[in-house]
Amino acid sequence: MLQLAAATLLFAAGYAIANRYQLTHNVLYRIAAGDMESAVRAMLFLGVQAAILFAALVLLPGRWAALLLVLAGASILVNHGYSGIVGEPVDGGTLAWMIAETGQAGNAAGQFTAPLLLAGAQAAAALTLFAAARWLVRSLAAPRWGRGIAAGVAAMLLLPATLYRHADVWPEAAERNIPGLGWDLMTAPPPPPRAAPELSSDPAAKTPRHIVWLIDESVAAAPFARLIAPRLAGVPHLDFGVAAAMGQCSAPAQVALRSGVDVRRASPAIDLRRTPSIWAYAKRAGYRTVLIDGQTAGAPQNLLLEPERALIDDFRPMPGGIDTDRTIADAVNAAMKDDAKSFTLVVLRGVHFQYRDHYPAGAIPADSPVALQYDTALGWSKARFFERLLGGVDRDAVAIVYTSDHGQNLTPGALPHCSREAVRDEFRIPLLAFLPDALAARYAAAPRRGHSASQIFPATLGWMGYDPAKAAALYDNDLDRPTARYVWFGRTVIPMGSDTHVTLAGGPDFPGN
Repeated sequence: MLQLAAATLLFAAGYAIANRYQLTHNVLYRIAAGDMESAVRAMLFLGVQAAILFAALVLLPGRWAALLLVLAGASILVNHGYSGIVGEPVDGGTLAWMIAETGQAGNAAGQFTAPLLLAGAQAAAALTLFAAARWLVRSLAAPRWGRGIAAGVAAMLLLPATLYRHADVWPEAAERNIPGLGWDLMTAPPPPPRAAPELSSDPAAKTPRHIVWLIDESVAAAPFARLIAPRLAGVPHLDFGVAAAMGQCSAPAQVALRSGVDVRRASPAIDLRRTPSIWAYAKRAGYRTVLIDGQTAGAPQNLLLEPERALIDDFRPMPGGIDTDRTIADAVNAAMKDDAKSFTLVVLRGVHFQYRDHYPAGAIPADSPVALQYDTALGWSKARFFERLLGGVDRDAVAIVYTSDHGQNLTPGALPHCSREAVRDEFRIPLLAFLPDALAARYAAAPRRGHSASQIFPATLGWMGYDPAKAAALYDNDLDRPTARYVWFGRTVIPMGSDTHVTLAGGPDFPGN
């Protein structure tokens, strides 16, 4: 009996380590909020899952038990890696976001080495305790293995996943939620078709031959204004001041930019997969559609699904190290000298953390403060970028928007962006436009505050020859006025599985704490 009790205590300790975030958010926080009923229900369901895992480890023979531990360990590691950095549990929207952001995995590993090592240590500790508990029990008596027991173990292991998805129980434990959520994503219905544009362009309207959106990566408004804006003093352009990103994470911000958001009526029930998207409007107006991505060498990123991909005539992955953005500037410069109309969306490499990956080794001391690393990265990324972009281009034939997906919190020790309780610096982005004189005149009296990235979409529709007033009524004000309403998205920017709502907030105030 003592050996069995010791095994139970070892397993319970391992399970508590593995599920520390589930216990914290679903039990301890509920108790602190006075919601004892929810805390008890969460504790009971975790207890059921713990008992099933313990029984399965004891009953399974060696190789199968090892496989179960490997799968459980991988799931626990993802939970601890994410929650240890961000401070919140993993859900379906989070997993979809992580998959969309896999291109930044190396940067994240470099930036968050310490918490990721801690996550690995905790996962290893939990697995060690599980294995020790199994050994103690099986040293008393090894169960006989047979088809009946195999079927029983399989049914036991599937039971919590079934209950979680069809009954009012929560949370799904750390050792099983990643496979479960992955299954939910794989079996989700295909994305719905995109709606057709609601507007028609005026074929007689005088429009720019080339329209370009430059979406930089992690460029904060204040460092840009201090380091890069002065270099543009002699270049005709419009500076709309500090604008608000539509998300503090890359994928949600990019999806919202491409899709267009009806900010006056947007709610968590919005489905950005169904909007016409900027691509459909561009094609209807006679523009060839081009996507250039300086961050990925493979398939399109940032939750660009197949119905949207079908609207893009030319997708060009263009990663090329720390000089990527200048290479892209040269390519866009050449394209803007072509006679055929084009709309091009460019995802720049920018300055995603870790910042030392974006400037030559030895440019500054390796132990330089984060703010200096960021300044150095931004300075290198945008060195001669605009000169190479605009050189020899007929400015009356092109309309260019420059902005960033989100800002950066450069406070030492803080998560730079995509934090759980986002601060305003994560949303503060630059917003510039390089327009023909006739279009620029529309914005001569535009304010330099109160803008949102959501206004880029309706402004661009006006440049394409659509009725500016109708575009503003459908989406947001043009850039000659402040936004009609700030709207911003969390990681769940499109519906996932059975969850029909997204993470969205909005209001009259600039986002962030």
